[in-house]
Amino acid sequence: MRAKLGLSQDKISEARELAARICGPVLKFVDGHTSVTVERATLRLAGADDADADGVPVPNLIVDQARDRLADGAFRLYASALARTGDAPERLNRKIAEGLRLTDLPPADEAATARKAQELVNRAESRVRANREFRAARQEEWKDRNHRPLLYLIVATGNIYEDVKQATAAAEQGADVIAVIRTTAQSLLDYVPYGPTTEGFGGTYATQENFRIMRAALDEVSERQKRYILLTNYASGLCMPEIAAMGALERLDMMLNDSMYGILFRDINMYRTFVDQKFSRMLDAWAGIIINTGEDNYLTTSDAYEKAYTVLASQFLNERFAYAAGLPARLMGLGHAFEMDPTIKDGFLYELAQAQMAREIFPEHPLKYMPPTKFMSGDIFKGLVMDTMFNFVSKATDQGIHLLGMLTEAIHTPFMMDRYLAVDNARYVMNNMASFYDEVEFREGGIVRTRAAEVLDRTLEFLRQIEATGLFDAIAEGQFADVKRPKDGGKGLEGLIKKGPRYWNPFEEHLTRTLGLGK
Repeated sequence: MRAKLGLSQDKISEARELAARICGPVLKFVDGHTSVTVERATLRLAGADDADADGVPVPNLIVDQARDRLADGAFRLYASALARTGDAPERLNRKIAEGLRLTDLPPADEAATARKAQELVNRAESRVRANREFRAARQEEWKDRNHRPLLYLIVATGNIYEDVKQATAAAEQGADVIAVIRTTAQSLLDYVPYGPTTEGFGGTYATQENFRIMRAALDEVSERQKRYILLTNYASGLCMPEIAAMGALERLDMMLNDSMYGILFRDINMYRTFVDQKFSRMLDAWAGIIINTGEDNYLTTSDAYEKAYTVLASQFLNERFAYAAGLPARLMGLGHAFEMDPTIKDGFLYELAQAQMAREIFPEHPLKYMPPTKFMSGDIFKGLVMDTMFNFVSKATDQGIHLLGMLTEAIHTPFMMDRYLAVDNARYVMNNMASFYDEVEFREGGIVRTRAAEVLDRTLEFLRQIEATGLFDAIAEGQFADVKRPKDGGKGLEGLIKKGPRYWNPFEEHLTRTLGLGK
């Protein structure tokens, strides 16, 4: 792509170097720790599934049984039980759900446990590889239908079967990505519900069966449309790695996965979040899943004009953390948003500057661009105009993933008619300006170039400040999104575990080798 803003490449390189130095101490901490949900994710990959009569998932039952042994990892206990009993995972899972305590079983021979572990890793590898190959084959077969940006649309009824109806209609109308919004506050549950669900609030529970149901429905639409429809859910919150594991197994294509979203906006402990985030991103990289980061949320609590530099700084940090987890740039959907106060003079040009700046600084990344939400109101006509201007900027700056705005944003969960109008509006705008990006340049010394350079300069100052403070302390001081989170506070801290000298996680070892992280 052609650079149009004249941004200093030296300054961009310095920002990346600062991000690497800021993330270094955090990654060192992460590598020495695990968490209850990392252990449960590992068990899920090994085949641990099902739930007891009270709905407690089998992975939670195992981790609870092994609580005083988690410094060694929970996987050994499960693999040993399979080797000792000769059961398949499904049979052992049922026994655990019916009350079997794995800690009561004598350990199997270490060699037998190691062989069973390798068998489980190989089985998961085969399943995930098949998912990657299926996706790649369909996208290659239908590549003439691919375009940018991908139109991303949400469904959120609370009932997975009703979500399927909305998702099918949206895909047939032209949506490229379907995101199933999670039920309110699921990110604060330290377990993943089991089976299909039909009751949710503001969204639908993320469960493995719900993933399977929606994936199957979208595959049917894809075959009819000869266009691969991508499926998105949320690998965030207290079960971030488990949901990433489920997504890998059920062939999700995108997952919301941000380094600081849960800390800032859900008050989840920062240490727990960073540990969970790295393993979840390793799983996403393994499965070929595009992550979507949440920088747009900063602008719901901070002013989009004054604090634009915090978005760019977070993008640099998210990029660095993602590389450390094995994600290539093509799988990093770094987030930003069209969120300025619409009364600002030349606000459109400032939005254009920031979107173009992100595109030029992260040229290989499928940037995820978010619609206006903060200043939407009951005036649906003005809302339509705002969304149209957002659609224009997205196409004009060659964004990768375009989350469609809704007429009734901030009023209630949108109806299907809102989705139809959102898709229709975006397709109209983007078709009419298909070649706009290649036709337009920005005047040296003009508003767009000046604004982009100013934001980059302020980002460098901010990153230098964070390096001096340390990322953990910077978050505690409220330097991001004007939200303060104490280092020893937040939800989930009790689920953080320091790895012991005998810690064993064959899936982590496999991912490290496969993704080339041990080099």
